[in-house]
Amino acid sequence: MASTGFSLAARLRAGKTVTSGWCSLPYPIVAELVAREGFDSVTLDGQHGLWDAASLVTGIAAVRQAGAAAIVRIAVADNGGVSRALDFGADAVIAPMINTEADARAFAAAAKFPPGGERSWGPHRATMLAGYADAAAYLREGNDLTMSFAMIETRAALDNVEAIAAVNGIDALFLGPADLSIALSNGAKLDPMGKEIDEAIVRMLKAAAKAGKLVGAFCPTPARAKEFAARGVRLLAIPGDIAWIRAGAGAALKALES
Repeated sequence: MASTGFSLAARLRAGKTVTSGWCSLPYPIVAELVAREGFDSVTLDGQHGLWDAASLVTGIAAVRQAGAAAIVRIAVADNGGVSRALDFGADAVIAPMINTEADARAFAAAAKFPPGGERSWGPHRATMLAGYADAAAYLREGNDLTMSFAMIETRAALDNVEAIAAVNGIDALFLGPADLSIALSNGAKLDPMGKEIDEAIVRMLKAAAKAGKLVGAFCPTPARAKEFAARGVRLLAIPGDIAWIRAGAGAALKALES
């Protein structure tokens, strides 16, 4: 049985490029608005954003019912939150600070049902949103319906990128350019658009290609997203609700005062 709405996994695995609007504010109506503006997916940030379990339940539903895919970035080392986000109906989970093969294995175990992992059973909201009346069908197909993105954002993660990409159950790598720039400069600078990040995305793309996996990235600007897309990055996450509100408010005030 096919899931309803936009299928993130199917489109990415078919080699398509997918956009994602980044949402930090824990308001489902904001996430829905972003989805209805035409983004293929919306990322709800549970790490640095303000989303909690209650808001994720309604936020994921709002995004999916608007016809887009819902992605959740969990908190650091929150493997319990992986299956919880998927149970709520998330199409994908982004896990930050995946620095080693062991980190990747623990993340993958939480994201995938046996035999590919150890995800606990309980996708009651997910099956509703995906249109599965037959729970057994979701068990058979759930691992292919959802995706796990391992964030590469430290020197250790970059050093281990091939081993991370090769882990069964990791579907894709995801670039965290701000933290990676801090790590690679030993805390000297915040430069998500720097040369070191260009070199890192090349390493990530090579590692992913070798493992038959995909690459996504947080893209500070639309122009950066276009650059990454040309290189083969397939999930392009664009910030974000806070920036958009500030820009709109600033533009309105400037127009009023001019």
